[in-house]
Amino acid sequence: MAERAAEVSRGLLDTSVLIDHDLLEVGALPDESAIAAITLAELAAGPHATDDPEERSRRQDRLLWATATWSPLPFDEVAARAYGRVFAAVRSSGRSRSRLADLLIASTALAFDLPIYTRNADDFAGLGGLVEIVPI
Repeated sequence: MAERAAEVSRGLLDTSVLIDHDLLEVGALPDESAIAAITLAELAAGPHATDDPEERSRRQDRLLWATATWSPLPFDEVAARAYGRVFAAVRSSGRSRSRLADLLIASTALAFDLPIYTRNADDFAGLGGLVEIVPI
C-alpha cells in the first residue's frame, strides 16, 4: 500500500510574523508562504517610524529581505470586494476599532483563500470565520 503524502500547509504571513521571523520556530510556519502587498507597505513605513538609527537600519534590512524573498499578493479587485465582507464581519462583531492595514491583509487572505499566520491574533478578531487565523 502506498503511503499518502502529507498535506502541504499554505498561509499568508502577517507583518508581525515577518518582523519576528528570525525568532520563530520553523515548524510553526506554513510550508508555502505568501505576503500581502499591504504587509510590504507596512514594512516600507517601518524605517521612517523610528528615530533610532540602529533600529532604522534593522527595519530597512527586514524590508530588503522581505522584498527579496516574496513577491507580494496584490490588493486587487477581488480583495477590494472581500474588504466589504471583512469590514461587515468585524463591525457586526462589535469591534469599534480595527487597523485598516489588518483589515486589508485579511481581505487579501480571503481573496486568495489563505489562512493568516500572525503573532497578533487579536488584530483579526471578529472575522466571523471568514478567514482562518493561525496564531504563532
